[in-house]
Amino acid sequence: MKYSELFAKSTKDAPKDEVSINAQLLLRGGFIDKLMAGSFSLLPLGFRVVKKIEAIIREEINKTGGQEVLMPLLHPKSLWNETGRWETAKDVMYQLKKDDHEYALSFTHEEIFLDLVRKHTQSFRDYPVKLYHFSTKFRDELRAKSGILRGREFLMKDLYSLHADQKGFEKYYWEVADAYKKIFKRLGLEVIVTEAAGGVFTKNVTHEFQVLSETGEDEIIYCEGGDFSQNTEIAKVKEGKKCDLGHGPLKKAKSIEVGNIFGFGQEYCKKMNVSFTNDKGEKVYPYFGSYGIGLTRAMGTIAEVHHDDKGIIWPESVAPYQVYLVGLNSKADEVYQKIEKEGIEVLFDDRDVSAGEKFKDADLIGIPVRLVVSDKTGEKIEFKKRTEEKTELLSLDAAISRIS
Repeated sequence: MKYSELFAKSTKDAPKDEVSINAQLLLRGGFIDKLMAGSFSLLPLGFRVVKKIEAIIREEINKTGGQEVLMPLLHPKSLWNETGRWETAKDVMYQLKKDDHEYALSFTHEEIFLDLVRKHTQSFRDYPVKLYHFSTKFRDELRAKSGILRGREFLMKDLYSLHADQKGFEKYYWEVADAYKKIFKRLGLEVIVTEAAGGVFTKNVTHEFQVLSETGEDEIIYCEGGDFSQNTEIAKVKEGKKCDLGHGPLKKAKSIEVGNIFGFGQEYCKKMNVSFTNDKGEKVYPYFGSYGIGLTRAMGTIAEVHHDDKGIIWPESVAPYQVYLVGLNSKADEVYQKIEKEGIEVLFDDRDVSAGEKFKDADLIGIPVRLVVSDKTGEKIEFKKRTEEKTELLSLDAAISRIS
């Protein structure tokens, strides 16, 4: 892709009302555009990042047996009445009325999933059921802030599962937890699995996947040894308490929640009459689980924790392109074509602007490798990693080999 043809270039300044790091960097870098508080468009660069996050999530969730579907965003009030959440979740739910009918915009999909299952399953042979989708969620955030970390409209992967017994549910619950750890590691995020309350979702203890960050809105008390972590909203211990396994005192820290998993038991299934007939001919209610990862939130979190004073530093796994090619002479176009033929994703800065401006944008956008073609480099190419200060002069073949 030639940068001159890319829709939406970098800008010098982010909106003054956006103080979060992720918002400033993503807006300035041309990854997102702000429509209003809590509502953003994904521009081509940002869309490429999100699609790579999506691909990683899809790959790991498919390994657990999840099957991908797509559920509606507009829901009838009647479904939400079955669980009682039309009233209990109304503070976060967008509710609307049209021609004497009432609807909700999806803030989650438990009720819709359960309605699907009761239509298409009958016996124990149909279980377990594991369905997921990538879709937009709407939540009436009173404090829509922190850029795309806390939005009123955002992209999410939500997975739902039903199991014939509690043992099967618990096995899958922790299987998904392990899949989440792999996902976040591939995204370049170190997570701490943290006990938390279920809020409008469930009365049971749930688990969040938290990333330590001084700019985070959550706060956790955790053991650096990795055996304990609780959200301070439900914490039963205090900072400084000795770890039960001898890892030292517990610490309190700010963090960003990037995923969560919930266990509902049989409660929602009973309320919505989702059941099956077991091998003895008896009516049985299955055990229900829900598992979420915010895609746009993940992108924002990566920007929050992977950056320096020059801009974003994308992990290779989710970078919009593998290479940022800075062209400073006529040979650059030929180099660009050769790199593309090798199947390498390259953003070619072919604009008629100063070298300094191109270098600044390369750092701001944060693509893992910068290549420079200029009269100064001669027949070779300047190779630089975004994470390093040193530069090297390599042949084109050597540069391509290094990138591949």
